[in-house]
Amino acid sequence: MATRRNKNIQAKLVLLGDMGTGKTSLVLRFVKGQFFDFQEPTIGAAFFTQLLSLNEATIKFDIWDTAGQERYHSLAPMYYRGAAAAVVVYDITSKDSFERAKKWVQQLQRQGNPNLVTVLVANKADLDSERMVDNEEGNQYAKENGLLFFETSAKTAQNINELFHVIAKRLASAAPAHLGGMKLHNRTGEGVRRLFCCSA
Repeated sequence: MATRRNKNIQAKLVLLGDMGTGKTSLVLRFVKGQFFDFQEPTIGAAFFTQLLSLNEATIKFDIWDTAGQERYHSLAPMYYRGAAAAVVVYDITSKDSFERAKKWVQQLQRQGNPNLVTVLVANKADLDSERMVDNEEGNQYAKENGLLFFETSAKTAQNINELFHVIAKRLASAAPAHLGGMKLHNRTGEGVRRLFCCSA
């Protein structure tokens, strides 16, 4: 059987959302398989990397987990500018966090990268008894705005790997195109030739 040369893709991914929605918990569950009931708030932003191997490509995620506190909001564009993917997180037990998530989506749409893979994530699905935002409401908003939608729980790991897997698949299929926030490393017979995309 002939072996297919695998694409190596480096992709910048940013997490946005209100404080307490569980952004850091999502990343820690994905990167380290860990969950802590009490997670210190992120100051400014935290940075993580994680490799995800697909049949068609190996994706190296450079993940920026931004702080949710109001005083850090003005810093957010510095992190999402040039990103290949954005994950906007809200807490299903907080209507306010859902409204804030919509504002993040609008902000991302205004910054105008048509190739940005944007996912709306309804986190804390394990707290269904305290739910204030229906699954259908989040899903409908995502559909209307061309977003992917996942309901997750960092605590139980529900849909965490699936979330990042789907983002990776989207990035891998789009890799030959002209995308921001991604570097495509093509292995050729003469060694490794690096093709850098248009990261801002």
